Amino acid sequence: MGRLAERRARPQTVDSAFHSIQQIHVTGIALDAWHISWSPSRYTGSVGIAKNELNRMERRFILGVDYGRSRIGLALADTETRMARPLSTIERINRNEDMRRLRELVRKHGVRQIVMGLPLRLDGTRGEMAEEAERFAQRVWKQIGVPVEMVDERLTSWEAERLLEEVQGRFIHEEKLGGSKKPKNIQAKMSVDAVAAAVILKEYLNRQEQTADKA
Repeated sequence: MGRLAERRARPQTVDSAFHSIQQIHVTGIALDAWHISWSPSRYTGSVGIAKNELNRMERRFILGVDYGRSRIGLALADTETRMARPLSTIERINRNEDMRRLRELVRKHGVRQIVMGLPLRLDGTRGEMAEEAERFAQRVWKQIGVPVEMVDERLTSWEAERLLEEVQGRFIHEEKLGGSKKPKNIQAKMSVDAVAAAVILKEYLNRQEQTADKA
């Protein structure tokens, strides 16, 4: 995604399978290391499928994408639970290899729709990174054949970093109190990129609910 500021160094990540981990509540966010749910704070973009339409459809999976030049963060949600979870981070190699790995994940998880962050400038205008992300979205649609919807992702990186810091801080605090220990691979699986993709995806789902409630 378009970087609003220099990000901190992050570890490489691999696909994260679901694990049952104690749910942590941080500033209105319910997080169990993979599942995220909170009230929407910001969203702009095209209107997608309304909640009542989703309820009439069979369960389907939506992939959230946090586009970046070095890494692509991915998150997954389904129309039944409407919960978003960080999935994995793709370390970019080249266009063909990146698209091949993305296609594999889409097929593996039965993804029917992709929601991708649009890295606008803070003032809402499009810059070089936004145009690059739009070109990538067009390639995804043409080569993978899954519809792509782009949504505003401003400040998503900051939200993801803050969320990770608070959750990791809570794990450290619980360890000192003699509670459950943080899984050794939690930091690798919960990269900023993947969590940012979950933020993008969850806000998209929240917006669909808001639109349906007003209808």
